[in-house]
Amino acid sequence: MAYREVMMLEVKEILRLWLAGFSKRQISAQLGFDVKTVRRYVAAAEAAGLTRAGGVLDDSLVASILTTTRPLLGRPHGESWATCDSQRSLIEHYLSEHVRLSKIGKLLARQGTPVAYPTLRRFAIAELGFGRTAATVPVADCAPGEEVQLDTGWMTLLEPDLFGKRRRFRAWIFTPVLSRYRFVYPVFHESTATAIEACEAAWVFYDGIFKALIPDNTKAIVQIADPLSPRLTAGFLEYAQARGFVVDTTRVRRPKDKARVERSVQTVRDDCFAGEPLHTIEQARDHSHRWCEREYGMRRHTRTQRLPKEHFEAVEHGTLLPAPTEPYDVPLWCEAKVARDHFAQVAKALYTLPTRFIGKTLRVRADRSVVRFYDGAAVVKVHARQPPGGKSIDPNDFPPEKAAYAMRDVAFLQSEAARHGEAIGRLAKALIAGPLPWTRMRQVYALLGLCRRYGDVRVEESCTTALAAEMIDVRRLERMVERATPPPQSTAPPPPVPSGRFLRPASQYALPLASRERENKGEDA
Repeated sequence: MAYREVMMLEVKEILRLWLAGFSKRQISAQLGFDVKTVRRYVAAAEAAGLTRAGGVLDDSLVASILTTTRPLLGRPHGESWATCDSQRSLIEHYLSEHVRLSKIGKLLARQGTPVAYPTLRRFAIAELGFGRTAATVPVADCAPGEEVQLDTGWMTLLEPDLFGKRRRFRAWIFTPVLSRYRFVYPVFHESTATAIEACEAAWVFYDGIFKALIPDNTKAIVQIADPLSPRLTAGFLEYAQARGFVVDTTRVRRPKDKARVERSVQTVRDDCFAGEPLHTIEQARDHSHRWCEREYGMRRHTRTQRLPKEHFEAVEHGTLLPAPTEPYDVPLWCEAKVARDHFAQVAKALYTLPTRFIGKTLRVRADRSVVRFYDGAAVVKVHARQPPGGKSIDPNDFPPEKAAYAMRDVAFLQSEAARHGEAIGRLAKALIAGPLPWTRMRQVYALLGLCRRYGDVRVEESCTTALAAEMIDVRRLERMVERATPPPQSTAPPPPVPSGRFLRPASQYALPLASRERENKGEDA
């Protein structure tokens, strides 16, 4: 007959029937115990002072009876356990050195004390705390409408396109901390632009903005991860300022910092998208929207025991910040180097900058209508946004002597020629007259070169003669200027030489006579 363990409730029932006047055999037949078992518990009760005449049965008395009848509870340990106990300090030392438990068994066997692995594992768990994780404290839920956690991960593949290719897409997953009303937004790339796009779609879905967004350290949002002072990307920081919410990033490799959304990637991938015939990313977004609102939102949450959609609408919806009324203009922040031709490329379009910035790398912010260039914190240039392949040119950025040719400014060349002389200006106008005037700009440059080489007066006279004969040819004009009589030289007397400031009489420059000459003059006298 198999051994049956008698529970405290059953012992109490044996004694209650005995106090009621039932015999031991009647109690045995009624409860299904052996009569010897009934006798043992009754004898223990009588030894404890319990009698049928006025006896009072309570839980403390039953507990003392169980202790008396079964002093050794549990399974006794064998010799292997004693061996482990004798090697306690050695096993504890190996565990502190992070040695695997299977390796510890091999080391003990090598020293002549073999222990079966199951016994070694039970001993390590019961006596040395092996495998026990540290106790944790659950973080309290926030107030309604305060925090929404954000995660991202790979989902599944779209159906093959016309070329037989399948594209894999990701999804941004939003989970409010309090109501757990989840929102999913599929994208192809994880970037700052798609993160802002997903947030805009989430604020429309929730009809409001949460006060704090808790993302992980994705490069689309966090530029430099730090537990105390993380640095956000310029684009997303500007977006958070525009929408009025706070970004509270998690610590690196600390999934418990956003535990409400940490396991959501697998759930969304398997429950929302797995097995669905999706052909485009727009179709995936429509399907995820319906899944969040009609399936996940109407499924009772195991933690809150409420429907997430109903919970959100009843508790959180009224506490959110106002929803945006117009779409956000997502800016592009980048760096651009100014080339030797004064152009910097931003989003496949070219923009000019002044000569002093050639070779420098500037910070650029480009939105829907304007492109701004920053040198440090100062704005150095503002251009209108151009489409890919376009150009925005400011002639003032080029050197003045080169701007006219670069911009094909024929009016500037004509005015420059007129500055040297009236006839020179009229000849320059005649040179560039007609269609496609910029194709004859070099002739005007050659005319200006004659002015620098021979002077304005000589070229002016030749231009007057050429215009009178209706001769419009720079080459022939050059021969005319070469053969023309040069202007007469000026016959004005040379300017007087100014007198010196320190002139002295000639006597002061005469050398004194030698001593012998002075003596000879004395003898003659």
